[in-house]
Amino acid sequence: MLDNRNGTLYNPVEPWRKQRKKTAHDLNRRFNSLDEEQTEQRQQVLQALLGEVNEGVFFNGPITFHYGVHTHIGAHTFINFNFTCQDDTDVFIGEHCDFGPNVTIVTPCHPMLRSEREALLCPDGTARRLCYAKPVHIGNGCWLCANVVVCPGVTIGEGCVIGAGSVVTRDIPPHSFAAGNPCRVIRTLTEADSLRCHPEILGDCAVIDGNNKKN
Repeated sequence: MLDNRNGTLYNPVEPWRKQRKKTAHDLNRRFNSLDEEQTEQRQQVLQALLGEVNEGVFFNGPITFHYGVHTHIGAHTFINFNFTCQDDTDVFIGEHCDFGPNVTIVTPCHPMLRSEREALLCPDGTARRLCYAKPVHIGNGCWLCANVVVCPGVTIGEGCVIGAGSVVTRDIPPHSFAAGNPCRVIRTLTEADSLRCHPEILGDCAVIDGNNKKN
């Protein structure tokens, strides 16, 4: 058996992989058939589908997970419509994250050369279509805007904002605003980005400081 958890090649149609993917796809359909008000049933499906899902996690749906069991999601994370996660290996999503519509996370990779995509030799001498996968890590408190694609092997540091339509191909340092295709850091987020500096947006609301007092 070839192990995809260490970044080396694996056979995506091994029987246990096919069975796990079928189970995940069935659970995707079950979740997507439930109403938002069916919170208990939705939670039961997510517990069966995902490797880890903490309290306060909410999906608008529909969702599509490839394996499901490789994905770990921190508490109080919100994920909007049409989330796709091709989690052939580990995907870690932090706490208090916000994902816009149509966010996609991808971990598997294929050989660049056509001949190698078509077949490679397994240890037993059999020629098969093989691929490999790289884990994705998304830190606490990140906001991924609509239509963001996160590519294999990427780490997004905590507190980042990733602009709409970005294709994230490399690591993004913490507390960055990054955008584009390929995604690049535009600037570091600072207190100048606080809504304190935008009273026209803040209106009659107020920012909460570290002592939970309004400013």
